[in-house]
Amino acid sequence: MSAAPAAAGRPAEPAIPVRRMLAFLAMVFGMFMAILDIQIVSASLREIQAGLSASAEEIAWVQTSYLIAEVIMIPLSGYLARALSTRVLFTLAAGGFTLASLLCATATNIEEMILYRALQGFIGGGMIPTVFASSFQIFPRSKQPLVAPMIGLVVTLAPTIGPTVGGYLTDLFSWHWLFLVNLVPGVIVTATAWTLIDFDEPDYTLLQRFDWLNLISMAVFLGTLEYVLEEGPAKDWFDDERILLLTILCVTSCMVFFHRCLTSPQPIVDLKAYLNPNFAVGSLFSFVMGIGLFGLTYLYPVYLGRVRGYSALQIGETLFITGLCMFFAAPLVGRLMTRVDPRFMMVAGFGGFSIGTWLASYITKDWAFHELLLPQIFRGVSLMMCMVPINNLALGTLPPDRLKNASGLYNLTRNLGGAVGLALINTMINDRWDLHIQRLHETLSWGRGVGEEQLARLAERFAPLGSDASLAAIRQLMQQVRQEALVMALGDVFAALTGIFLLLILMVPIMKRSAARGGAH
Repeated sequence: MSAAPAAAGRPAEPAIPVRRMLAFLAMVFGMFMAILDIQIVSASLREIQAGLSASAEEIAWVQTSYLIAEVIMIPLSGYLARALSTRVLFTLAAGGFTLASLLCATATNIEEMILYRALQGFIGGGMIPTVFASSFQIFPRSKQPLVAPMIGLVVTLAPTIGPTVGGYLTDLFSWHWLFLVNLVPGVIVTATAWTLIDFDEPDYTLLQRFDWLNLISMAVFLGTLEYVLEEGPAKDWFDDERILLLTILCVTSCMVFFHRCLTSPQPIVDLKAYLNPNFAVGSLFSFVMGIGLFGLTYLYPVYLGRVRGYSALQIGETLFITGLCMFFAAPLVGRLMTRVDPRFMMVAGFGGFSIGTWLASYITKDWAFHELLLPQIFRGVSLMMCMVPINNLALGTLPPDRLKNASGLYNLTRNLGGAVGLALINTMINDRWDLHIQRLHETLSWGRGVGEEQLARLAERFAPLGSDASLAAIRQLMQQVRQEALVMALGDVFAALTGIFLLLILMVPIMKRSAARGGAH
């Protein structure tokens, strides 16, 4: 029998050409490389520092320069995709990213490395939002439940496994392979993009009306914002003159940027997408998901490195379960997208995130793989349960001509969420650490039995040192106090994250289900 309902109802959807499928897979892999490289160096900064004879302050810029440059390109990519076409932009981004990776591997001093990392982040940043927009151009609505988990998996998995991959490469080879590993895949992605992408046509008239003031103000605004958020916690925020001056510059350039966006006849970033309630709320959710994604990717290694004394390789082996859970959750989430209201999935995801961070708030200095297992499982599954429906509901209700620009804005919110989240997390850790140290000092002050007993035990352990035993015992006790205070501060941060994710559950009903809309053409 023939499928009468299909004929009587909506027309059958055209088959997606194989070349477009292959092109999209290459684009997804390119995006994976760009996001992976945000975190791939984090576990190997000491080795890079030694190899380039850099200071502790200078080596931090290996990561910061990449983030600042990438966050500038992400919103710009929508405009460039419309002006140059997806094919040209993605080919230039993939090829430039590959070349910049080679330059990073050949850097001989810290100045070269910072410059090459900035180029790598800026050029590679064009690949990330382009994939989001292309998924809605290529695939009809009925195929989104299959495509969305793939994109969600890449976005969440790449930064999660970045430190693990970096640790393995550095341990087995050298830090140069953090960048050399991109060369062969980068060449393949670049060639595939140029050969197979045919989704749209360029509009070169946009280049003739390019708003340079809008671009400069956006670059200064986002660049200074990223710097202030990255460096602020370590420099006591506005007590540092440079942070204060850059904050003033950030606010000024922000006002110029938004003024140009609202008054320019051809703004680089079209803010009209925020008139769509789903996109506006979805961007807020994406912002908070950035806090959860990048914040937890940062918190667990801090605990395992500073408290447990794990190496980069041991940290990766302890935290691999999160990536494993994401991988196995992806197909399940794809199936649920066709059967369950995505808003229910978001509630379950935010709820699972809350449970994971609530469990982690009871952390002690003795936690290892088994104690971190449940929080990691909840984190991995919940990331997929949240990210996929948020992506679909935020971008799925926008008209096709708004997707490229909106995709850049949407991805920007996730990265800014990560930057703001890390700044708040570091500030909270420092403040609560000081508070807990003070409280523990009061508990262990002279005349208190617990403190004196612990000091006596330590002095007995260091007895072979003779007259230095008491001094060694006091130093050891102070070190234990600082370590215990750090663990308590981390527990406070996990508790605060629990409250944030519980509050998001209350906002889920604001979003509406997206109507079916074809995307392939």
